[in-house]
Amino acid sequence: MTELPPAVHDVVEQVDAVFRDRVERGTAPSSVWGVFDRSGLIASGGHGDRGDGLRPDADTVYRIASCTKSVTAATLLTLVADGRLDLDAPITAFVPAFGAVALPTPDSPVPTVRMLLTMSAGFPTDDPWADRQESISDAELDEVLRGGLLFDTVPGTRFAYSNLGYALLGRVVAVVAGRPFPEVARDTVLRPLGLDDTVFSATETRGFVVTGFRPHEGDWEPLGMTGPGAFSSIGGLFSTVRDLARWATHLGSAFADRPEPGPVSPADRRLMQQAMRVVPPSVVAGSTRATAYGFGLFVEQDDRHGELVSHSGGYPGFSAHMRWSVRDGLGVVAFENATQAKVSVATVQAHDILLRATVGTRTASGADATTGSTDGARVAPGADATTRATRAAQVAVTRLLADWRDDLADAICTPNVAMDVPYDRRRRAVAAAIASVHADLSAPPVDEQSLAPSHLRWWIPGACGRLRVEIRLAPSAAGLVQTLHVTAEPSEQ
Repeated sequence: MTELPPAVHDVVEQVDAVFRDRVERGTAPSSVWGVFDRSGLIASGGHGDRGDGLRPDADTVYRIASCTKSVTAATLLTLVADGRLDLDAPITAFVPAFGAVALPTPDSPVPTVRMLLTMSAGFPTDDPWADRQESISDAELDEVLRGGLLFDTVPGTRFAYSNLGYALLGRVVAVVAGRPFPEVARDTVLRPLGLDDTVFSATETRGFVVTGFRPHEGDWEPLGMTGPGAFSSIGGLFSTVRDLARWATHLGSAFADRPEPGPVSPADRRLMQQAMRVVPPSVVAGSTRATAYGFGLFVEQDDRHGELVSHSGGYPGFSAHMRWSVRDGLGVVAFENATQAKVSVATVQAHDILLRATVGTRTASGADATTGSTDGARVAPGADATTRATRAAQVAVTRLLADWRDDLADAICTPNVAMDVPYDRRRRAVAAAIASVHADLSAPPVDEQSLAPSHLRWWIPGACGRLRVEIRLAPSAAGLVQTLHVTAEPSEQ
């Protein structure tokens, strides 16, 4: 296990304990995890027996199952970028056998590539069935289509997790590129990024390959490996913690000031991580975050940390999960080798521990001790000017609170501020709030939060409480304040 940066070093044992506990409780024979940030893998650990008497490490090979879908989506987007594929083309343009499928209503559209990418083609959720289809041939998949399909919804109207949809996307890639999907994904995305331990067959791996198990009569029953086939694009990849952390770092870098170059453009990588389809709460039972699906990735909305991107993987004998923060790229990947182990639960817990720790490292000036960012609000390239304007407005508002003058308020606020609450009322309310907590307006903020680059909320310390100040800028480049709230928060008696 390598060392985390000092700002979060004190939580590494907590993260490790999350996964150690799962092995000790018998959730899986082995568990391995890694933490990464914008620089790549920064810590890893493993527990249990990987099959040769050793603990798993960052280079031990597991099946990553549906984490493969992000690679499938990325591979497909390279064809779109080359002008060889239209996202709104119907699937029948690439898989003629789909023409035999009776659509659910007379006016139903034929599912498009975009619908398949966003899990909105109308197919039923199909994990148990699809997980056993990896090795079937294209001809066998065609026979399934010619036999007809069930639909839960009209294509293009609702999210439902569909492996069949991503199997069809693998065929799209193969037809457009003129080569088998695994070859195209390998040569177009994986090898250019140096992901040499991420492969579609156990025979191609360089490291130790872990055997998958399922629980049976109080023991672990080993399961065989399936090989590449028509469903490889849904979850056929083998990988390591080191490689998957590298892949997640690359995807997350699309939101950095200087995105990494790669076979998939930063713009397309950002596109993958956009909320395209709302995911019903029943799909993510127990989650407290609103969730959507992009292209091969889930996107969660967190009130404090912004967008969190993730994907799970589950195959007979294996469980995988990867997740990261769009804001700062801090993330966790983890694998276990047991059917239905749901390592996602532990990975979410570990990631939340890290996120809470990094929030605690933000300085009074808003700088983040882990990332070095002075802008906790930045969520995408191009927001630097907005951030500077918000910081300038913060300074001006602090000056206004210390010595309210209407002419100064006019200079830093949009006209609606005076229209919404007249200045004389604001002046009295601000003075009363400051006095009630004896706020020290010369002191630096004790905490800051931001929902967007144009928004900032900060707290000023007082002798008997603190003062909460919140601003939001109007869209004009002048950087004027359209919302100004000042609230006293007295100390508990």
